Amino acid sequence: MLQKLVIRNYAIIDNLEVKPDAHLNTITGETGAGKSIILGALSLILGARADTSVLINKEEKCVAEAHFDVADNKAFGQLLEQEDIDFEPVAIIRREISAAGKSRAFVNDTPVTLPVLTKLTSMLVDLQQQFGHLALENDSFQLDVIDAIAQSVQDREAYNIQYKEYRKLSASLADLQQQQLQWQKEADYNSFLLQELTEAGFKENEIEDAEKQLKQLLHAEKIINTLKAAQASLEEGELPMVNEAKRTTQSLQAITDVFTEASPLQERMNSVWLELKDIAAELSALQDKVSLDEELVSKLQERVDIGYKLLKKHGLQDTNALLALQNTLQHAMDDNSALTDKIAALEKEQQVLFAQLQKSGEALSVKRAKAMPAFIAQINELLALVGMPNALIDIQMKKFDTPALHGVDDIAFLLDANKSGQFLPVQKAASGGEMSRIMLCIKSLTAAAMQLPTLIFDEVDTGISGEAARQVGILLRKLASHHQIICITHQPQVAAKGTSHFYVFKDEGKDGRIKTQLKLLAQDERVDAIARMIGGEQPSKAAIDNAKELVEA
Repeated sequence: MLQKLVIRNYAIIDNLEVKPDAHLNTITGETGAGKSIILGALSLILGARADTSVLINKEEKCVAEAHFDVADNKAFGQLLEQEDIDFEPVAIIRREISAAGKSRAFVNDTPVTLPVLTKLTSMLVDLQQQFGHLALENDSFQLDVIDAIAQSVQDREAYNIQYKEYRKLSASLADLQQQQLQWQKEADYNSFLLQELTEAGFKENEIEDAEKQLKQLLHAEKIINTLKAAQASLEEGELPMVNEAKRTTQSLQAITDVFTEASPLQERMNSVWLELKDIAAELSALQDKVSLDEELVSKLQERVDIGYKLLKKHGLQDTNALLALQNTLQHAMDDNSALTDKIAALEKEQQVLFAQLQKSGEALSVKRAKAMPAFIAQINELLALVGMPNALIDIQMKKFDTPALHGVDDIAFLLDANKSGQFLPVQKAASGGEMSRIMLCIKSLTAAAMQLPTLIFDEVDTGISGEAARQVGILLRKLASHHQIICITHQPQVAAKGTSHFYVFKDEGKDGRIKTQLKLLAQDERVDAIARMIGGEQPSKAAIDNAKELVEA
């Protein structure tokens, strides 16, 4: 609810403050007194573009500031949190325009951009010029109206929860299906690679070990000959090294008794003899380990060739890298199998949720359809009362092919403005004034069940008078029992219905400039203002009596 609006240095407004009540606030005044200027200043709060031409005093900034009671407005609080703005029970929205043309906006003293300002204030105020057309072009709003009169708001909320759950599951399913599709594009090739590696059947380090063994086999004859020659030099021939080392050891042993200094050399020579003897034995043993098996050579060569081919194909360096790749491909195959099972489970769950969603949507649709005939009849009765006797409203309800966010219904408000038998979307068939009255009729029927911001109607009664104007006033007063309304009017029947009556007028200031002023009228002042609306600047006694009757009524 708007608690206070302060305007400074805007057009012919020097300093003005409005404190509307919580119900129906009517604003009257002569044409050109400045009523539209007040709305222009309020538009700045709502995010309208700034223009330095509105500054009276070019040396001071223009300020429009609005205070809103938002203590119970949870949706607004959530939006503030999303924008990282502190929540206060009274939200202060301020717009400033400097003489240089720089515009700044603040919400609770936090600077915000115009898009953020517009988004926030749209939850607090709706100007009639915006409200009429935009609301009826909004499918969600039309459903809000139908659900309000059908008393199906809670049903829709329950449906919304089901729908979001269904959409969340469907998104997860689509993601998994995309993963599977991507895998399937490469599945045949990956399966071939895995089969190739599996059939190769390599063990850890096998290629490297086979290559080493193969080198030995290919040089086996040379290796054996070398080993034999070495052994022969140690144990065979005319002067075998082992025998000579033994003989030298024995010779030294013979003199150690008389020449003790030879004893260490004799011990070292004995060690040499033993080492040569051991080497000769190992050379003999190694000869037995070297194979000349041609079949084994062929087998090892084949394994090495297969290994090198696979290493080159995959750009890898060793057997273990190939085994790691094989393991990765096997896991991928296993994961795809698990993915298939998971997709099947989710598809089954999706079918169950879809069936539940359709059932809830159909139940919601039945409630809406049942409530619409009476609602259409009531609106058409009200339209006749507010000066649109030839207009007929109809509501078209079609079914979506698949459940949507707010149900299975596509709702469209249609209007035949002149009993032509041709119904068109309301926003295309109604004039601005007609649109305002249509919206007023709709709101009056749904006021108790719908959450609405402060509603501002700018001359909703244009083009009507007499009984039609009185009915507009009655509807406004009824709507104001649930929502705050500010209504600019030229009709005495409407002005008299206000719980607060503000009068806009021009006055000459001390500096000689004409300025817009605004005054909250007392009871006797209201009678006088309404009498002048009826009978002119010098109202007759009949006009005054009529004004008293309107105010007292």
